[in-house]
Amino acid sequence: MSFGQIPFLPLIEAVPTTADQPLLSAVARIAPLLIASSVFEESVAQLPASAEYYVLQTEQLSPGKIYPLLDGGAHKLVSKDVALVGIVPAERLILHLDQSTATHLADPKILAGISGILLETPTFSENLLKSFRTALKLATGRPRDLFILSSTRAEEAVLHQPAALKLMSQTVNGIAVLPIKFLSTALNTLPAPQPEKGQLSITNLFTSALRSDRPDGLYPTIPVSLTSVPSTLGLVYSSSASIANSIISGNAVYYSRSRNGLWRKGESSGAMQMVERIRMDCDSDALEFGVLETGPNGEKDGFCHVPEQVSCFGGTAGLSELESTLKGRFKEAPKGSYTARLFSEPALLKAKLMEEAGELCEASTKEEIAAEAADLLYFALVKCVGAGVGLRDVAKVLDKRSLKVTRRKGDAKKEWADKLGLKEGQATGVAGGVEDGKKVEAKEEPLSKEAKEDESPEDLRCQTFDFTAMDEAGRTELLKRPTASSSDMIARVSPILNTVRTGRDAGLRSLVVKFDRCAPAEDTSFPLVLNAPFSADLMKLDDKVKAAIDQAYLNIKAFHQAQMDKESGTLVVETMPGVVCSRFARPIQRVGLYVPGGTAILPSTALMLAVPAQVAKCSTLTLATPPRPDGSISPEIVYIASLTGVGSIVRAGGAHAVAAMAYGTETVSKVDKIFGPGNQFVTAAKMAVSMDSEACCAIDMPAGPSEVLVIADKAADPAFVASDLLSQAEHGADSQVILLAVDIDDAGLAAIEKEIKAQALALPRVDIIRKSIAHSLIIKCADLDQAIEFSNNYAPEHLILQLENASSVVPRVDNAGSVFVGAYSPESCGDYASGTNHTLPTAGWAKQYSGVSTLSFLKHITAQELTRDGLSVLGPVVETLAAAEGLDAHKMAVTVRLRALRAQQAQQ
Repeated sequence: MSFGQIPFLPLIEAVPTTADQPLLSAVARIAPLLIASSVFEESVAQLPASAEYYVLQTEQLSPGKIYPLLDGGAHKLVSKDVALVGIVPAERLILHLDQSTATHLADPKILAGISGILLETPTFSENLLKSFRTALKLATGRPRDLFILSSTRAEEAVLHQPAALKLMSQTVNGIAVLPIKFLSTALNTLPAPQPEKGQLSITNLFTSALRSDRPDGLYPTIPVSLTSVPSTLGLVYSSSASIANSIISGNAVYYSRSRNGLWRKGESSGAMQMVERIRMDCDSDALEFGVLETGPNGEKDGFCHVPEQVSCFGGTAGLSELESTLKGRFKEAPKGSYTARLFSEPALLKAKLMEEAGELCEASTKEEIAAEAADLLYFALVKCVGAGVGLRDVAKVLDKRSLKVTRRKGDAKKEWADKLGLKEGQATGVAGGVEDGKKVEAKEEPLSKEAKEDESPEDLRCQTFDFTAMDEAGRTELLKRPTASSSDMIARVSPILNTVRTGRDAGLRSLVVKFDRCAPAEDTSFPLVLNAPFSADLMKLDDKVKAAIDQAYLNIKAFHQAQMDKESGTLVVETMPGVVCSRFARPIQRVGLYVPGGTAILPSTALMLAVPAQVAKCSTLTLATPPRPDGSISPEIVYIASLTGVGSIVRAGGAHAVAAMAYGTETVSKVDKIFGPGNQFVTAAKMAVSMDSEACCAIDMPAGPSEVLVIADKAADPAFVASDLLSQAEHGADSQVILLAVDIDDAGLAAIEKEIKAQALALPRVDIIRKSIAHSLIIKCADLDQAIEFSNNYAPEHLILQLENASSVVPRVDNAGSVFVGAYSPESCGDYASGTNHTLPTAGWAKQYSGVSTLSFLKHITAQELTRDGLSVLGPVVETLAAAEGLDAHKMAVTVRLRALRAQQAQQ
């Protein structure tokens, strides 16, 4: 879903920081972002997934570099390179000009080959801007945008922007390009843009571009559901204030006569609407809100006042209604029924898909084609619903494909060409690809690997290297993780930590609203902390899930209790006659348990942290986890908290949750040590508080993005290998997976890659996997020695040995968080229920750290007791050593006692 009218164009010229995240999220709801190519990759990684973005070419890029940017998601390219006209599709190219290059507008071919221009100028004179607008009007066939950017980028440019903005928008119908450093999320509903501390309110910029023709100044607004496929939900009205609140909070807010002017959707019912995009129509007097719906239990709820009716205009129809029906049948179809069999018998469904596809191919009349297409779509949706794939997921793939500039050749597969008797040439596609139905000849410069459709993210291919053929520098480069440096990340989280440290509950609440997108937290009566005992209503679980949690709990507790039994006793050693040394364990009193919940809820992590804390008998257990948009917590996590004796649950995630536990707030108890994995922000926050004397808070270990390294030989099952790699790749876009292929030939590697793709495409988190696979590796090793050497240098979080005689290799493992031995020891078992702990060191820290264990929740205290005889013998040794160090007071503490002993002996 692209934007219509654009009120302004935000410009990113430097890599955004954590402090910029709320601004980026808000801006992405109302406008595309223009990103300088020099900071493109780092910046895109920090944008919301739904953000639309353009690329500003600030460095020399060949077509082989440009095509991957456009294929990968960039909607437009802004470039000074006139040679790209005719190569890049016109609707995707904006020409970057200044006054000296304005002559290009006199060329009709150039005007026909672009969708607009970006004028960079130090001044905003009316005559200048009108001349460029007039030149653009010479072009016919499609509208041309005029973007205007100050070449000075100075504070003065922003301070006079109100007049300039009015000139651009009203006089010449231009769009201002505004660096994000000059933008603010401050709520400002004045009728005209006003600078605040040298910045402009984005909500004001947006609302000032609107034009209401109503006496009450309101704007008709159409909420459109994006949960499955776009469908209109109803008609409401928006005011400048409600629009501003929606932009900043990300939650739908509309105008209401009965609610003090603002209707915060879902505030009372829990039927939330998260705003993904706000568009204005072509004459800027009406709005469309693209929303994602979620109810109190994570299910989509209706918008209408009429119960059971999704839309104010009645029920949905077509594919969206079919999807809803099939989802219901997937859950409730009677066992053995035809529908249930379609979901449970892949062979039957495959047969029906092939049957209907064949009948569609044979259909000839309009009616036959429509009927057969409907049948095929029905069974295709059965396949999707059974795999957890929705129409929205399909739409995302189609949206991404629509952006592609390059096309594969399009040859028909040989098996089908042979079946249909196609002759040579009849099954061959067009060299160079097809655009808009026209043949596109291959360019002089061949497309890069990334630009080819065959190598697109859909193929889900890891980068492949031959270890033997690489030099030492290349091998060292492979050991690097795809993460930002620790110092950079700590600098990014520092403002977040400071907000909680100084603002306490108020600071934490503001960040829960911004980062966790929890609208109910805006109300100060919403409790940020849930205290035990927890209500049974908060932990309603399916009996099967509850039984699985109970079994995992028993296994994990048994393994960690054995550690306690071995390590919690008192060690007593008489090092010499009369000198007795001892060591005993005591639990850490107050511990904080961080359970991530960004892209998936992780009740398994709650078990892995809370069980050893319970076994160690820590007195205070505080658990922090991100809330859902409606403020609720996963019932699985609440149940585990109750089972393990957790005293309180903090409804917060990310760096701000770490800060709350480290420093304490009015309602969050300060802890002595924080445990738990998380993304780069969580890891940086943990490291930062552990170095802050004010926090006086220890951490378990650096535990960032998940990773796995699989060592496999030619005896390994390709399906097993692929499944192990994907089990970690789905954790997050910054996860990394590595396969060390020991003496596996090209056919064997091809079989593994085929399995990776086939299995990944059947997974609901395939979009995340695409991103993590892109920076993951397959490394061909000549022998096991090479593989073991690389693994020990890499020090993986998870090490999987899919080898013949795998157990014999374990003694050679020096660095790893946890080892999974043999073909039937998947990493998933350690993640959930075998008994070992899954909170493990990542990013190479396995060279120095162990994973979480019962010992992690204990501290050991030593004691020593000396008799008179013992001090008489040991005292002179200590006196000598203290004198050698020049610490006379240390020596004196022994000397005075020895003198007393000699005096006592003399008296006897």
